[in-house]
Amino acid sequence: MSANHNQPKKRSELLKVLQNRKINKDYYVLEVESPASTADILPGQFVEILVKDTRNAFLRRPISIYNVNTDRNSFELLIQIVGEGTQLLSELKVGDSVDIMYPLGKTFTLETKGKKALLVGGGVGVAPLLFLSRKLKDNGVDVHILLGGRGSDNIIEVDNFENYASIYISTDDGSKGEKGFVTQHSVMQNMDFDMIYSCGPDPMMRAVAKLANEQNINCEVSLENMMACGIGACLCCVTETTSGHQCVCTDGPVFNTKVLKWN
Repeated sequence: MSANHNQPKKRSELLKVLQNRKINKDYYVLEVESPASTADILPGQFVEILVKDTRNAFLRRPISIYNVNTDRNSFELLIQIVGEGTQLLSELKVGDSVDIMYPLGKTFTLETKGKKALLVGGGVGVAPLLFLSRKLKDNGVDVHILLGGRGSDNIIEVDNFENYASIYISTDDGSKGEKGFVTQHSVMQNMDFDMIYSCGPDPMMRAVAKLANEQNINCEVSLENMMACGIGACLCCVTETTSGHQCVCTDGPVFNTKVLKWN
């Protein structure tokens, strides 16, 4: 495995909207242009977006970086509409400006050539896994992705993920792929992987981590704790680890599950 410990310098800037692509009524992809190179952005990092023109969303919104386009000096954000803030962001037009602090947080540990990795995402938790799968494929890793959701409307961007990995699908209601939770999917019954990565609802990540631990497979998760500042000042995103309480926004959001006190 290889890890990049040279984290890019964070900055707060007004970025121009290049694209606001609607996926369905609940999800969209926002692409923004950076005045600086985006080549230093790493898989698993996130941004904090300031939502203007509302009194009900005065805190910045943490959003995972979905993909990076170095040719356009841009990056993409996969966003789910869950309230007024994300609804307003969904209404941004091409050419609009948005106040973004980026890139924040630490990256995943990247497996190397000849290894086999499983990525498990639930709902909008798939967001950091596209860029991760792309980088893993570039490293020569055999990448497999399990996408989970309540129903078929929650299984999104499959075509994009297919560019980098073998795809498996699980839905709670059986409307797409195998019926059941991701941990009940057949791919999870034969755990011949060198590394597992996961992002999504907390109970899902805990269940994935438990299976990985039982098979003695390294597992990293991207936590989705509430993050108000993104710089470790407000302490609202603290999680308990074997090294004490750590801020998810600065010490994470990516953690090896061996250091998380989940048991």
